[in-house]
Amino acid sequence: MLPTRLCIMRKLPSVLARMLTSGTSASPGLPDMSEVRSKLRDIVGASTNWRDHVQAMQERKALHTLLAKRQEDLPPRRMKDSYLEVILPLGSQPEIREKYLNVYNSVRFGRILEDLDSLGVLICYTHTKQEMQQRSPLSIVTALVDKINLCQKIIRPDCDIKFTGNVSWVGKTSMEVRMHMLQQHDGDYSPVLDATFVMVARDPENKRPAFVNPLIPESPEEEEIFKQGELNKLKRIEFSTASLLKMAPTAEERNIVHDIFLNTLDTRTVSFRSRKLPPSSVWMEDAKLKGLEICHPEERNIFNRIFGGFLMRKAFELGWATACSYGGSRPFIVSVDDIMFQKPVEVGSLLMLSGQVCYTEKNYIQIRVHSEVYNANTKEHHTTNIFHFTFISENEVPQVVPKTYGESMLYLDGKRHFTAVMKDI
Repeated sequence: MLPTRLCIMRKLPSVLARMLTSGTSASPGLPDMSEVRSKLRDIVGASTNWRDHVQAMQERKALHTLLAKRQEDLPPRRMKDSYLEVILPLGSQPEIREKYLNVYNSVRFGRILEDLDSLGVLICYTHTKQEMQQRSPLSIVTALVDKINLCQKIIRPDCDIKFTGNVSWVGKTSMEVRMHMLQQHDGDYSPVLDATFVMVARDPENKRPAFVNPLIPESPEEEEIFKQGELNKLKRIEFSTASLLKMAPTAEERNIVHDIFLNTLDTRTVSFRSRKLPPSSVWMEDAKLKGLEICHPEERNIFNRIFGGFLMRKAFELGWATACSYGGSRPFIVSVDDIMFQKPVEVGSLLMLSGQVCYTEKNYIQIRVHSEVYNANTKEHHTTNIFHFTFISENEVPQVVPKTYGESMLYLDGKRHFTAVMKDI
């Protein structure tokens, strides 16, 4: 069983809380995910034909004149202005289930990641919409998946799903979006997951930052949510500053690494190089899987780069396979956190994915997936994303053991992510 979480009820604006907890069926007029993607194409003037993509992007250049020169020139928005509800009619429209179905007869979580990404972008366009503009001059893209916490172990494939969300915090050019997913059962909607994404606004050519409408909290509850968005930003800065790529491990972490080292020494020899794997353990170098994706035009987003939701789905599926291979049984996703979109992935790229078990504790498996693009002409590799997934296995799993200093840093980084996830439970 997944640990119990209070998935949605905590610190929501009263008007949104009433909408989310009404316990009634979805309204017949709610848009579905196909309408979400169609609206996004209309908002930016994207073409459905790949051969027209160059012309479509050229036409967007003319929208530069519509950009605000200062944030103060844009009208403020309220949280309820960006609030959206979207239906995924798996129960009422059985013909769409096949796309979402996995071999265990439950919903593919990778598909849910794609839907969350699309919805988050539409919520931000709703927040920044100007009534007199037919097309938005903004290019809004996902910068970060801060966290996704699940409170249901299995998502049923034969019951309707409802997504809700709104902008919860705004900076100068960035927006935090909180989304919730609920599933209908016996006429009521029950919470499945909470997600927090950070989106950034850029100019029509997706080259420079662009200002977005400020957000005005209207109640003490909304002020608390806005304040939490600011705290989330500070936590991300603090986590990044303390990164093991920048700073040495803490004294406690150094002791952990040294204890692992001592526990793997071969006592029959007096040598630092002679290592022995402890019982019920696996060397970290033997706990990885790799994959390759050719990025075809079919997977492009509205700005003719590879869709971030597609990248998340592929990374999750490799992470799941890595956890499944390691634990020897079906793993269940507990949390997704700290997915940073460092570089866009161009159509035609060779996307190389590497899944690594970096930390284990009892039934939990912490997976890190590294993605990079390979340029066949220059022979260069460039990191595009780092993904962090926390899984729980049906049985207790072997302890993963680092051998080198680099692997020890991966181990400590995985432990940090795992500890942060467990604090939210």
